[in-house]
Amino acid sequence: MRYTLLMHYPEMTEAELGAEAMAEGKKAFDIYAKDLHSSGVLLSADVLQPSSTTTTVSSREGTLKVQDGPFADSKEQLGGTFVIDVPDLDAALSWAEKCPAAEYGVIEVRPSAIVFHDGQWEGQHD
Repeated sequence: MRYTLLMHYPEMTEAELGAEAMAEGKKAFDIYAKDLHSSGVLLSADVLQPSSTTTTVSSREGTLKVQDGPFADSKEQLGGTFVIDVPDLDAALSWAEKCPAAEYGVIEVRPSAIVFHDGQWEGQHD
């Protein structure tokens, strides 16, 4: 079963966080990603640029609206994702618990419903 671990946490610049804390965080995420990879469950991982670089697009009632910045203004922003393939929710929760971002943010664990794979859409199977 495919799950996406969506990491939501307060955004801080390296200057706000401090070089030492930034280095520790990068090391922790490197170890975490390598653990996921060596366990054979990692499908993809992304750390996103700050929400200030976001462009939001919508097309409602035939009108295109392009807006700089995130759609929602909140204290925590989507900071990145890990897409994993594990047997069940318990396994996904176990990996989410180990995510370094869980120490200062929240990890949303969401199962995939439909996946685009090898040129076609496929439903997920339990």
